[in-house]
Amino acid sequence: MAPVINALSDKEHPLQALADALTLWEVKGKLEGLRVAFVGDGDNNIAHSLMIIGAKLGWEVRIISPRRYWPTKFAESLNEDVRRTGANIVISDSTEDVRGVDAVYTDVWVSMGMEAEAEERKKVFRPYQVNAELMRKAGPQAVFMHCLPAHRDEEVTDDVIDGPQSIVWDQAENRLHTAKAVLVALLA
Repeated sequence: MAPVINALSDKEHPLQALADALTLWEVKGKLEGLRVAFVGDGDNNIAHSLMIIGAKLGWEVRIISPRRYWPTKFAESLNEDVRRTGANIVISDSTEDVRGVDAVYTDVWVSMGMEAEAEERKKVFRPYQVNAELMRKAGPQAVFMHCLPAHRDEEVTDDVIDGPQSIVWDQAENRLHTAKAVLVALLA
């Protein structure tokens, strides 16, 4: 039977999560005890995959999103890994909960197939934009992450994505390396 690699689906983006873990390890020098906040649509594939890898690696993953976009059921599906590793998944609607995290992550507000909801989603998520003020709340130790491509001045402002805390290009490079590693592992 040939292996199937989920490079991206509506519910999960596991190769991205592997690249994200590699990038955080490179930048922070560790994987243990990390605190990562995802800000925006908490029920999308990046937020889901961040919760999965965080649950497996013992991270604290904070999903900060409007209540109607909370991934409550998805988070509950990770209870076994959370118990095993001591991870913590926190779901909140307050951007104050970015304080003290190691990384702030966001993704587009309007994914493929959601174009009809674009204007409504932009209004709902505007208070969850990752901008300089939100990054100040997170603190100087926080890096900024995005799986790209980004919609500038929607989910993230130029000064953040192009700023000194941004590690988006490292993530993009590591996507190539992790995809190659998965292919080698499966085809070897």
